[in-house]
Amino acid sequence: MKTNAIYAQSGGVTSVINVSALGVINAWNELNPNNGTLYAGRNGILGVLNDDLIDISQIPPHIIKKLRHTPGGSFGSCRYKLKDLKTQRLEYEKLINVFHKHNIGYFFYNGGNDSADTCLKVSQISQELNYPIKAIHIPKTIDNDLMVTDNCPGFGSVAKYIATSIMEAGLDLRSMCSTSTKVFILEVMGRNAGWIAASAALANTMDNDAPHIILLPECTFDSELFLNRIEEVINNVGHCVVVASEGIKYSNGKFVSESVVVDAFGHAQLGGVANILAQLVSTKLNLKCHFAISDYLQRSARHLASSVDVEQAYKVGYYGVKYALEGKNAVMPYIKRISNTPYQWEIDCVDLTQVANLEKRVPDDFIDKEKMHIRKSCLEYLRPLILGEDYPPFIDGLPDYTLRL
Repeated sequence: MKTNAIYAQSGGVTSVINVSALGVINAWNELNPNNGTLYAGRNGILGVLNDDLIDISQIPPHIIKKLRHTPGGSFGSCRYKLKDLKTQRLEYEKLINVFHKHNIGYFFYNGGNDSADTCLKVSQISQELNYPIKAIHIPKTIDNDLMVTDNCPGFGSVAKYIATSIMEAGLDLRSMCSTSTKVFILEVMGRNAGWIAASAALANTMDNDAPHIILLPECTFDSELFLNRIEEVINNVGHCVVVASEGIKYSNGKFVSESVVVDAFGHAQLGGVANILAQLVSTKLNLKCHFAISDYLQRSARHLASSVDVEQAYKVGYYGVKYALEGKNAVMPYIKRISNTPYQWEIDCVDLTQVANLEKRVPDDFIDKEKMHIRKSCLEYLRPLILGEDYPPFIDGLPDYTLRL
């Protein structure tokens, strides 16, 4: 009997997660000598638990090809964390029933930190419940906070989008600041790691260019210092552009924008920090201030994807299958940087115990001494990740994306 596989997408999606899916599909077809069936779990691990699987071989080739340039998760994603294997066996027994039914020997889970934990737990079924499964985590997260890997697929394209947006918004603000808006604030994603906010500094190609202030969750937010810095920038430049991570905190550890609502993983829902900061600026400094929240736009902007990001997303998917077929279990293919200039990298693999439930934050030596911007060393790390353009095909003026499968 042929051994089959399941691929599933998890967590917040990106503009290139479907490229990783394509890498998995192509590698399965090219490297798998048994030529078993590759399924996709509809809506991530929930599709696996509920035996809601898509036979990828039944999808027309021209639709599969479109995965390369379609944002979002075409197979559906979810935020769901498996319970502890030692105390809650029912979910895992349910998984095994599905695995048995479809003769699944390989599981590819495409996601971030919590997804790495889920994949690690699935891999433990082999030992704990005596079911032979090879579970491989395919890295993905716009937050760029997975350990070991140089960067995370999905991040480079977000960085390119945010830097471009800030460059354009900065030009707009500078045009009108003498008689109108003086301050513009952009809120970006980033609960505990400020990589996305830091990437806005790539727009700062000349002195006094936007962004003038970057607020990272790695640094305590001090409203007085923040307002003083805005006044200083306006006195020198005439306007001020601020980029703020959604996860900035006060000295007591409380999120500036924290709500009482929590997500499926138990994390406090964030959002609205730009509005809070704008009100602070308007009230305390009596300055006209506009704000925007990049939200889903930053992670779905496939029209402005980095070609480096696209290539890396494909390779981690492809190598995930390669490692599984070589017999590896509970590992993650990761991006290993060889050099900055020229930017060179390769794919290697790491044990999931070194990734799951861990978090890579912006290091102190990447942050400037005032804690409201980044250093040159951070720019040197970020710059190669946004290189190259990989535009989707357009029809009648709009991108030719595929529908959800």
